[in-house]
Amino acid sequence: MGWPLRMFQEEGFYFVTSRCFQGRLLLRPSAEVNEVVGGVLARAVQQSAGNVRLHAFTFASNHFHLLVWARGAALAGFMQYLRANLSRKAGRLVDWSGGFWERRYSAEPVLDDEALVGRLRYVLAHGVKEGLVERSAEWPGLTCLPQLLGPARRVFQWFSWTKRWSKRGSEDLAAEEGRFAKEIAEPVELLVEPLPCWKRLGEEERQRAVRALVEAVESEARARDKPVLGARAVRAQHPHTRPEHLKHSPRPLGHASTRQALNELREQYRAFVAAFREAAARWMWGDFSAPPLSRSNSGSPPLWFRQGG
Repeated sequence: MGWPLRMFQEEGFYFVTSRCFQGRLLLRPSAEVNEVVGGVLARAVQQSAGNVRLHAFTFASNHFHLLVWARGAALAGFMQYLRANLSRKAGRLVDWSGGFWERRYSAEPVLDDEALVGRLRYVLAHGVKEGLVERSAEWPGLTCLPQLLGPARRVFQWFSWTKRWSKRGSEDLAAEEGRFAKEIAEPVELLVEPLPCWKRLGEEERQRAVRALVEAVESEARARDKPVLGARAVRAQHPHTRPEHLKHSPRPLGHASTRQALNELREQYRAFVAAFREAAARWMWGDFSAPPLSRSNSGSPPLWFRQGG
């Protein structure tokens, strides 16, 4: 069975998730992994040239979540750049040479302000809701929480392997550790932007709102009264570890605070799929007079359709 078609909005918010191959802990937190991941994420946002904005993120040991705004199909290029560079660079750090990602990422539209706050809460809950740490701030992996409670801008290092290749005559840079040498590191700034519904609030008010979300998450975890693994134990796990059990749940079509909004999204998606299939069938038989689908949705049919007929 093929993957569902992606339907991109002209512009809109998405909750993005991507999981490592077999659920292995290939993104297990460490100072080196966090720096490399932060640099890749910042570079990916920079490369989007303003077509992707970052509102929240968290990197677990075997998956990550992003809350982003994207224009048209820019999210596809952003995610291709992000996942490709994470697989190469984080994979090198943890000595993993095989496939890094389990399947393609999910990108679920977030349709209203209440749903946006709900997705932010979900991001901030990571580590606590799984029983890994007692407090959100204790999660040792890369997370947006410090930027939501402090300066919104944070500087990471982007390790330019293009620069390393241009200096390949240097014996030091030719060595394995040269892939992450300071000589090829470029500072890159990562900005976490406030949710649109919070932009009218002052900085202190936004921080109070974030703290309220975090406190609610931590209160729920305390009520369960279960022991946590702890940050030290999280860092001590081997990155090649494959969990015995993985959570598998159907991906929602989108996130909204009302059933009506979700029903409308479902109808839009059905209409999009029908239009795409009709256009693809006509292209397959060499009829290129079919009106092209908006590039902000899925673009023209795949290459193998264009070659048909």
